[in-house]
Amino acid sequence: MNFILIAVIVLGAIGLIAALVLFVCSKRFAVYEDPRIAQVNELLPGANCGGCGFAGCGGMADALVKGADNGSLDGLNCPVGGADVMGRVADLLGMAIANGEPKVAVVRCNGSCEYRPKTAEYAGMRTCAAMNSCGAGETACGYGCLGCGDCVAACQFGAIRMNDETGLPEVDDEKCTACGACVKACPRHIIELRKKGPKGRRVFVSCVNKDKGAVSMKACKVSCIGCSKCEKECAFGAITVEGNCSYIDPEKCRLCRKCVVVCPTKAIRDVNFPTPPPAPKPKEAAAPAKVADSNSAGKPVEPAKEGKEAQA
Repeated sequence: MNFILIAVIVLGAIGLIAALVLFVCSKRFAVYEDPRIAQVNELLPGANCGGCGFAGCGGMADALVKGADNGSLDGLNCPVGGADVMGRVADLLGMAIANGEPKVAVVRCNGSCEYRPKTAEYAGMRTCAAMNSCGAGETACGYGCLGCGDCVAACQFGAIRMNDETGLPEVDDEKCTACGACVKACPRHIIELRKKGPKGRRVFVSCVNKDKGAVSMKACKVSCIGCSKCEKECAFGAITVEGNCSYIDPEKCRLCRKCVVVCPTKAIRDVNFPTPPPAPKPKEAAAPAKVADSNSAGKPVEPAKEGKEAQA
């Protein structure tokens, strides 16, 4: 009986000491987490897409709280939740946040099957990453879309689909959240996040081919040839030509669409405009100048009379 009692006392003492040690350690090594992080995380959509630049919504929530403590939320934006979610987060943290202009993914390749025919047959793994590592792919253009749909697989919101007729991806403006997953998935870097524009209208160069004009035209009939006509036509300095390919700065573009008219290969696209761009008006021919007689003090010479009056 004494042995059992001693064993119970010893075990109780060990348990008491262990509980005391655990209590001291929990207080000494406790990691404090701001309760606002959990509150902000509940407001975020929970997509964990990485479009905000963090690994998930938890990292974004932590960054937002730290930004609020530092007095600024600049550079922090949830592309999935948009302005509504960011507004609620700002209200929770007692901060004001600038309304960023919405963006959308655009595919900068217009080389459909009609304009960019196949020159080879690829028999490997059917992914854009694998095909790109093998060379130019199934066409002669080493810059255009590979058509395997890596961007479609990367999109968690069903905003991209492959067009069977053109062989190119198409973006649904209403579903696109500008998370950037398709941008990261494309090995050719032909997908770009651009300003959605007023009423969804935007103008961009649908080509990234950096070959010289003659070479690029052999590969694709609607490629940019770097002729600089669009750059010269733009009155706002929104277009630059680098590496034989033009680029339109969405911050400077005023959507006048004059570049669309002058582009000889139709490589510049205008989206969601109601009517085609107006054609440039032809210059009016100057009226013929009147010939004056030097002896008539600037008066015009009268035409010669015909018939008998002329003979007289």
